[in-house]
Amino acid sequence: MRERLSYLIQIFGLVQGVGMRPFLYKTAKSLELTGVVKNKGASVFIAVSGEKCRLDRFLFELTHDPPPNARIDEIKKTSRAEVDFKDFRILNSSEDKARQGLILPDLAVCDECRKDIKNSRDRRFRYAFTNCTHCGPRYSILKDLPYDRANTSMDSFSMCPECREEYKNPESWRFHAQPDCCPACGPEYSLRNRNGVQIECEDPIEKTKQLLKEGAIVAVKGIGGYHLVCNAQDEDAILKLRNRKNRPHRPFAVMASEMEAVKDICTLSILEEETVANNKRPIVLLNKTGSSVLPEMIAPGLKRYGVMLPYSPLHYFLFDDDMKYLVMTSGNVSGMPICYKDKAAVEHLNRVADYFLVHNREIMTPVDDSVVKVIDDDVLVSRCGRGYSPMALPLNTSLELLALGGDQKAAVCLIHKKTAHVSQYLGDLKFLDACNEYGKVIDRLSRLLNAQPQFAVHDLHPGYISTRYAKKFGKELISVQHHHAHMAGCMAECGLTGDAIGIIFDGTGMGTDGTVWGGEFLIGSRAGFQRAGHLEYVILQGADSVIKEPWKCAVSYLSAINEDAAPFLPDIQSVPLEIVKKALQNKVNCYESSSMGRLFDCVAALVLCRTHISYEAQAAMELESILDEKVTDYYNYSIYESDGALILGYKSILTGVLLDLKNHEPASVISAKFHNTVCKAAVSCAIRLRERYKINQAVLSGGVFENTYLMKNIGLGLKKSGFHIYFNKQTPLNDGGLAFGQASAAASILEEGDYVSCCTCKNNIGPG
Repeated sequence: MRERLSYLIQIFGLVQGVGMRPFLYKTAKSLELTGVVKNKGASVFIAVSGEKCRLDRFLFELTHDPPPNARIDEIKKTSRAEVDFKDFRILNSSEDKARQGLILPDLAVCDECRKDIKNSRDRRFRYAFTNCTHCGPRYSILKDLPYDRANTSMDSFSMCPECREEYKNPESWRFHAQPDCCPACGPEYSLRNRNGVQIECEDPIEKTKQLLKEGAIVAVKGIGGYHLVCNAQDEDAILKLRNRKNRPHRPFAVMASEMEAVKDICTLSILEEETVANNKRPIVLLNKTGSSVLPEMIAPGLKRYGVMLPYSPLHYFLFDDDMKYLVMTSGNVSGMPICYKDKAAVEHLNRVADYFLVHNREIMTPVDDSVVKVIDDDVLVSRCGRGYSPMALPLNTSLELLALGGDQKAAVCLIHKKTAHVSQYLGDLKFLDACNEYGKVIDRLSRLLNAQPQFAVHDLHPGYISTRYAKKFGKELISVQHHHAHMAGCMAECGLTGDAIGIIFDGTGMGTDGTVWGGEFLIGSRAGFQRAGHLEYVILQGADSVIKEPWKCAVSYLSAINEDAAPFLPDIQSVPLEIVKKALQNKVNCYESSSMGRLFDCVAALVLCRTHISYEAQAAMELESILDEKVTDYYNYSIYESDGALILGYKSILTGVLLDLKNHEPASVISAKFHNTVCKAAVSCAIRLRERYKINQAVLSGGVFENTYLMKNIGLGLKKSGFHIYFNKQTPLNDGGLAFGQASAAASILEEGDYVSCCTCKNNIGPG
């Protein structure tokens, strides 16, 4: 007689909102097993009975062929004598105070649902809220766990009999789809004027499309918030949007109607095409083809577009043969979080948008679009948002802590049950709305995960808003130096233990010596570091204004090498030039910096006459965009020692740039030579550090490495020199990844028992 028994199984990971219960139901039925399945907190619990061989097959199917969007981190199984279940059923969910689980990001509409909305005989024909078990909103509508309709903003919409029937039908792909709805019972769109007053029309979406063709700007409420939308081929509409949003240069994201439309404006590798079309539907940075399909003002001065495909049914309805491209930019004031509440959207955006396309399903959590790029065979996340957040990364620590990140590109990271939960991009904390949303996300994640962190982790800079926020928690505080956080985050993401050489290039981060760092060569682990080298210090004048006015960088650097800046900055009048020079001489409003970002700003000001910027990193991005990749020459550079650290000098580099400018070399050549110099110098420093410290692992991180040319060529140079190289892929290289790095560093230093306050280069973590 074949052995019969019962298995009690609990599954942890990304297991809710992915069709796990329907999958288990169908699998059990096919194997003639009996039992029950339910959501328990953030996990899935199964009691299943039958022949042992069939139970083992059930486990095999679960572990080897789970639902496509699931991520199983752990399965707990116990055996017991057979329990006599009459059939296999899905039970109501239960709470679990010790809950451990992951929150599913919002997913793009799937092919099956697209067929429904295109089928004129289907009851969901042209219905903008069509979704199923495998697609649609998740995180943005979630109120609480477990993931059931009652815990989402869909709880205010009662299913009609037809939806209820398919929800209960195991053969339907909407079996237990929590946001399931149709035109008879679900949310709906309405069109409003800029004052929020509803406009009567037969089809608000069709009317919106017509308005876009006529040159209107429409604020469109989507899955995670509002977008400002206009026809991407209408120069007048784009110019109007730029003027109204006060966004003169920053590139706009473009949504294309289909893949063929993407290929008309961009060149794509196979991996880039797969990334554009995946079920996360991020904005992907792609090289322009050089065609004139879109006006230059979409992404002025840059060689890439940020392009995405439609990810909700609504988006497909806005396109036709006469309109294949839409500007789809975040519905916000620059630096603020995306608008997602209807009243606030009208208040903030009514001077920008002509109309508002609004739906009546509440957005619980605002989620902006993700931004990614492909480098060789890797997909790198530049902004964590829809489809990617909240991001859950394994971190082998029993500690519970909250990391607050930085002030720009704000994000938080909550470590709970050996998982680091990284929030979406939250904007710039200098804006009150961003601060408010920042606090809400911390509270929401803590509540959803039932987490009670023991420690609050923050940047070393005492003036950061995020640092001050950490002090409100009443928890023990830990400060983590900015660049070590970048390094530790990359190491944790890549699973690196032991020591590595960290090449960390960015714009601004307070160092342990009180100066502003940003061109750093670190030696260390997640638990601590030694500053083994850096870009030579320069005295910068102008405090924060130097970031927005690169010409001040140029004056500061050229003053340091005793060169007159005036001949190289013809657009700057003599009076402001002299003021900055005298301020430098008298050390008024000046500070020391080793920032690689500011060196790039200096060269961009000299080569491109980019004296002022209107968005972050504009000067460096434009400098990269013009470089001639056929050029292999580079400038002379120097590396010398001071107090036991390697110093990368900039004098000979700038002397070469100035000589080429005097000789009227093309800007594309100078840019290429400068980039090549930074690449060669970085590799040279790494080789010398390897010889000294006997370390062959190199970590690349920091916002300057958003520069694709720099990342590829420094990486290539290190590989050719025999290094094992690592860089962030899942978490942003920029400050969007800072919170995860802080959390990783703090967990390591606490567990290694070396928790001390230290103001030297030897260790960078201590009580705040």
